[in-house]
Amino acid sequence: MLRSLYNWTMRLAGHRHAIWALAGVSFIESSVFPLPPDLLLIPMVLADRRKAFLYAAVCTLASVAGGFLGYAIGHFLWESLGQKIIQTYGLMDAYIRFKTNFDQYGAEYIIIKGLLPVPYKIITIASGAFNFDLATFAVASLISRALRFFLVAGLFWKFGEPIRTFVEKWLTLVTTAFAVLLVGGFVLVKYLH
Repeated sequence: MLRSLYNWTMRLAGHRHAIWALAGVSFIESSVFPLPPDLLLIPMVLADRRKAFLYAAVCTLASVAGGFLGYAIGHFLWESLGQKIIQTYGLMDAYIRFKTNFDQYGAEYIIIKGLLPVPYKIITIASGAFNFDLATFAVASLISRALRFFLVAGLFWKFGEPIRTFVEKWLTLVTTAFAVLLVGGFVLVKYLH
């Protein structure tokens, strides 16, 4: 099953409309979607390493644009939608702890948390709910998301074939490790500042 899912993802990554799917996933992940765009970015870079930095730019810009949607949800729709999204992911305690230091270290939080495998939507929604300065939010989000996606794309651009060979040989192990990192990101946000 994993092998067929992997093969499907690799075929999708090579599809002529894959860049639009990447942009869509990157956009919606910043506000409501649980899966990170890396799930599509990585196979796309592996499928065509010449376009690695184009894909990173698309991820970055779409993620920041989606971050504005998350910000708007937190700012304008906290009671009706933002709170429900945070609760759906079991992150309400993290949200409350986040508030404690966010006023003083908001830009740093956005940059650091945006780099980590933690749900970026909590940062975007919280920024809006806390009425964080929109210009600072935009700059910090751009720095954070660019660093993350260009680092991922750069690594897979540089070491693409050996990584692809490793992934294809050890698919179950790689998938398990990625799932552990994803769940670990949620746990990290839930229990740490």
